[in-house]
Amino acid sequence: MFRRTVAAALTAVAALAVAACGSDEVPASSTTGPTGTITVFAAASLTGAFTQLGKDFEAAHPGVKVVFNFAGSSALAQQINAGAPADVFASAAPKNLDQVTDKGPATTFVKNKLEIAVPKGNPGKITGLKDFADKDKKLAVCAAQVPCGSAAKKVFDAAGVAAQPDSLEQDVKAAVTKVSLGEVDAALVYQTDVLAARGKVEGIEFPEADKAINDYPIATLTKAKNPEGAKAFVDYVLSAQGKAVLTAAGFDAP
Repeated sequence: MFRRTVAAALTAVAALAVAACGSDEVPASSTTGPTGTITVFAAASLTGAFTQLGKDFEAAHPGVKVVFNFAGSSALAQQINAGAPADVFASAAPKNLDQVTDKGPATTFVKNKLEIAVPKGNPGKITGLKDFADKDKKLAVCAAQVPCGSAAKKVFDAAGVAAQPDSLEQDVKAAVTKVSLGEVDAALVYQTDVLAARGKVEGIEFPEADKAINDYPIATLTKAKNPEGAKAFVDYVLSAQGKAVLTAAGFDAP
């Protein structure tokens, strides 16, 4: 009788121990991944690649919505500093990300460089960077505060070209649009933009482009409304799947 009583007591203690251990387990709901809406501010030159990454991310995380705001990096930095709600910022240059006060650690995830875009058939007979000094040509470059404009100045200085642009665009997509519509004879844009607009524009490479290669950093924001989602999206951009999409879009590895 005594042995049976001891055995029963030990069994009860073991059951309580198991229950106690079970109470320390993380609820399944806390390990289900990102939820809700993730707001991403991204440089205009990332439009195509990030749109695809957003679709892929949503497919991998049903119920999650990725909302993008694409514009010139300088404008995005100003919007964030003015209080615009954002969870992630991907800039076309470190300088513009550095202007944002409330940001987490940044990671360079791709590189990009300039290329001359001309309308299909090259009606303006553009041959190289020197043509940007021709006042008889209709030309577009990005404004100086935009990363593609800052890069343009570097390549013009490197080539000794006194550029005579007819328009200064606030983001690179606006410059590409002018080319595709035939409103200008040429524009200085990124190689990725020429690739994205293939069939509508043609690209002309030039050696001085290597003098102004842009690093693209990405970071979560410390005031993010969805910090878990922000981190998950950044991790996805840096993943093998993310790199594959970015490489296909013409971006170079960092």
